Amino acid sequence: MTQPIVPFRPWRLAQLSSFRIGSAMVEILATSIWNRVMITNLGLPATFVGLLLAMRYFLAPFSVWAGHRSDTVPLWGYYRTSYIWLGRGLTMLSLPLLGFSLMRLEANHNDGVGWWLAVICFAIYAIGSVLTGSPYLALVRDSAPKARQGFSISITETVFIIFIAVAGIGFSRWMESYSMGVFWQMVLACIALGGFFWFFGIYGVEKSSIAPATRATMVVATAVRATFLQTLTKIWADKRTRLFFVFLALSTFAAWSQDTILEPFGAEVLHLPVGDTTRFTSYWQGATVITLVGGAWAWRKRPPASQANISRWGLLIMAAGMGLIAVESFLVYAGLIRLALLVFGAGFGVYTFGSLNLMGSMSSDEDAGAYLGLWTISILLFKGLGTFLGGAMRDLFLLVMGLEAAVAYGVAFGLAAVLLFASALLLRGLDVESFARENGHHPAEALPVPLPAVEI
Repeated sequence: MTQPIVPFRPWRLAQLSSFRIGSAMVEILATSIWNRVMITNLGLPATFVGLLLAMRYFLAPFSVWAGHRSDTVPLWGYYRTSYIWLGRGLTMLSLPLLGFSLMRLEANHNDGVGWWLAVICFAIYAIGSVLTGSPYLALVRDSAPKARQGFSISITETVFIIFIAVAGIGFSRWMESYSMGVFWQMVLACIALGGFFWFFGIYGVEKSSIAPATRATMVVATAVRATFLQTLTKIWADKRTRLFFVFLALSTFAAWSQDTILEPFGAEVLHLPVGDTTRFTSYWQGATVITLVGGAWAWRKRPPASQANISRWGLLIMAAGMGLIAVESFLVYAGLIRLALLVFGAGFGVYTFGSLNLMGSMSSDEDAGAYLGLWTISILLFKGLGTFLGGAMRDLFLLVMGLEAAVAYGVAFGLAAVLLFASALLLRGLDVESFARENGHHPAEALPVPLPAVEI
């Protein structure tokens, strides 16, 4: 039995992309609003807040298991849909816990129940993300013909980044200054609107009578499991593979080390209101979308294996933006913060476009799944580490070493800029084109690779 040829339907892609609207809303609520309130308004340690936010990234390796389950084991009559809705059901369950934990910690910063509610909230949120991510991307892939699979995945990821910016602007205007009542309104809005788009976004896309994985695919998957360690050993034996892994890890860590501390920096050093700091994410991710889309058009004819220079320039631009933020922190000057965020975001888009092509080129046809799984896991894990250790650095410099807030944040941002610059230097030593030639890639070919984006 073979799977029927799937026609490309723009309406279906638009429907699948709308699923990301709810995800963007929850991302802003948790990583921007809740993060800012916990650190700045309640004065709680950024280390613990960052650790909770990073929990879903530390569980990223289990997404491979979830994806395999959705390939081979139907749940309630569906291969993809049931896993996605189960994951998003857990996400909806976590949102009220987010509100209750904040209520208790607002009343008493040392409230044990409040902290446990926060831990349980983000644990459920992390499990929901794991159950949703791989099956959702697989459903997007299944819904498109082979020639459009990579395009379809990239479109859904780009829509997510766009609505991150939209949600950031909308929430910032909704809560100009912190109010527990307004926060609860946002929680309920995420449950209602997010739940609607999570249901509508995939409803009817998969039919229970059509299995996306055939018997032959299941046999191949079993064979891969039996030789996985051998395959991983072969992949890791190549020096270029190890260097590319380190490059992805270092650049991802440096890029996301600002995630936990950027908005508290705006509040504690620049003394900006919550409405202004909530828009920080919208500024830099909006610039990311523009340069990402523009780069895809401008450099669309360049061979994928020759994109190292583009990725390197993106890192250097990111380093310049992060360095400018560090300077503003040292000088306690907010006049250029929007420009700095736009520069950082523009570099992030250029870097992302280049890295997409490099990830495809640094993968063999024979073991493409293993290579791409390794790259994806490295990105998610080190994004989590960056999110966590960025907050830890802030606490180390500010609370342990007793530095002034301007100096503490400035040093943290300055270190991130240095690591971004080091990533650009590291990429100079990687010969992607030779790897691509040895593994049978045509110079103009690229594997369909999803954006190394944020939460699904």
